[in-house]
Amino acid sequence: MRTGVTRRGLGLLAAGGLAVPALAQEAPWPSRPVRIIVPFGAGGSADIAARNVAEALSGSLGQPFVIENRPGAGAVIGTDVVAKAAPDGYTILMMSNTHTANETLIRNRPYVLMRDLAPVAAVNVAHHVLAVHPSLGVSSVAELIAKAKAAPGTIDYASSGPGTPYHIAGEVFRAMTGIEIQHIPFRSSGEARTAVISGTVPMMFDAIPTMEPHLQGGRAKGLATTGPQRDLLLPSLPSVAETVQGYEASIWLGLMAPAAIPKPIVERLNGAVNAWLARPQTLDAMAKQGAQPMPMSVAEFDAFLRKDVETQRNYVTMAKIEVN
Repeated sequence: MRTGVTRRGLGLLAAGGLAVPALAQEAPWPSRPVRIIVPFGAGGSADIAARNVAEALSGSLGQPFVIENRPGAGAVIGTDVVAKAAPDGYTILMMSNTHTANETLIRNRPYVLMRDLAPVAAVNVAHHVLAVHPSLGVSSVAELIAKAKAAPGTIDYASSGPGTPYHIAGEVFRAMTGIEIQHIPFRSSGEARTAVISGTVPMMFDAIPTMEPHLQGGRAKGLATTGPQRDLLLPSLPSVAETVQGYEASIWLGLMAPAAIPKPIVERLNGAVNAWLARPQTLDAMAKQGAQPMPMSVAEFDAFLRKDVETQRNYVTMAKIEVN
């Protein structure tokens, strides 16, 4: 009776032994939950968009996409978490033009945006509403400018933090109108909004959908929106540009990941986001939120980010914005 294993059998066993770790290394992504780090507080534009993206990606990619809010330091804290995370596709960043502005505003960042993070997908863009507390006693942009010029430095405005699109909007407005208004930063849009509707701070630039209920309820008064034309969500309000020629301010949102993330994962994420942006129900939902989708390839988003770093640098320089 023959015993043992033939050479052919040894070869098959060896091949089988090698195949096990190979298969383990090539486990399909995603095979476990994915974190979306939002470096802003809950209730703002980025947080709302991140939750919509998470729901869509959970459905299309078959694993939970879980939101983790890490606000603070002008979005630097949460962003650094992603920059230092394993580049395995399980930690991604919801980001905005705060990040491109920070490349100029915050010099001691522990990361460099286009070196330590990789573009994944653009999501959407939206304009703001300029809202004031009724006690300020103004009903138009022209009246606000006149009041501010009559008493320089006496009007404060709130924002969701240094370097955020709402902060930039306020500083560019200040520079273009020649008024003196003081910036009061908060940790989130929700906190800033609460300050305005309570009358603690008299004005702010805010996301239209989240401020609109307070406008309808009389807790705040809308003066204007910040697009080049009137906004479909608040068509009765003029644009700031009708009074301040050339003024425009917006917030755009996108996704990035640790720089060394494998390209196939990036492409899969990009494709899933763009497929979601193309759905009629997504377009309808964004329209109701005053946002427009921004479908882009990875290369297009990379070019967009690099250009916006320069755009934000120009805003910061023009308005002489400083972050303490």
